[in-house]
Amino acid sequence: MLRGNRVFTFSMVVIIVTLLIYFSAQGALGPLEDIVSVPLTFIQDAIGGAAQGVSGFADDVSNFRKLERRNQDLEEALAVYQAELAELREKGQDYDRLAALLNYDRLGPEDRQYVTCDVIGTDTAGFVRAIQIDCGRRDGVGLLDPVVTELGLVGRVTKLSAAGAEVLMVTDPTSSINARLQSTREDGRVIGQLAGDLVMTNIPVDADVIEGDLVVTNGLGQTLPADLVVGQVLSVALAESELYQEARVRSLVDFNRLEIVQVIINFEPVDLSVFEEQEASNAP
Repeated sequence: MLRGNRVFTFSMVVIIVTLLIYFSAQGALGPLEDIVSVPLTFIQDAIGGAAQGVSGFADDVSNFRKLERRNQDLEEALAVYQAELAELREKGQDYDRLAALLNYDRLGPEDRQYVTCDVIGTDTAGFVRAIQIDCGRRDGVGLLDPVVTELGLVGRVTKLSAAGAEVLMVTDPTSSINARLQSTREDGRVIGQLAGDLVMTNIPVDADVIEGDLVVTNGLGQTLPADLVVGQVLSVALAESELYQEARVRSLVDFNRLEIVQVIINFEPVDLSVFEEQEASNAP
């Protein structure tokens, strides 16, 4: 029964299709074709437009992803260039510092011998102001050797090993330096201060102290070579005792940014503590 229905249905479809083809060929279906073609055309156009829209959207997505990848590549390249630029700048700064130190060598006395050292540590805790350097006995460094930069005196070597040394900076409160005013040649002593600036004491009351004048080592006591720049006078006032003047002095060295220093290795300082110990032992 089911098979007979299928045969009947198939036969009817064949007959209808045949009749439609015949009447279409005779032109009898023209009006009907026009009516049907309108929604079919609309649907076709809609489907075509949607397909184009989907295709355009896919192209936009593809282009966006390409731009995104390109932008990522450019950002990575920029990061590499920035890192290389920072490295070159750092090398340039190192070169400038070394060039300044070498120029300082040429400007100093011809008989001075220097060894250039990297600052590898600092000690500014409590009442201490010191740095550690990577030069020691094997480099010719000795105890109490002066340590300088192209801007002036940093301090003296107070601890020493084969490969390193500790330098007590002039800003340490225990630091005391024989110095003089460069223009008037008046002598005094420069004492370290934790705050950073230095104080030059024992300046004669009648001495003419000029703000901006340079303070240099005077070589007295043979503890430091003469004419090392200690700092610049900022202000001057009469001491509380009114027996002498005191000048506030600022070093030209930036002690917070020390990276490279030089040790004068052929200066033989006199250790005055030896004489102090002898005097103490001879005291009644």
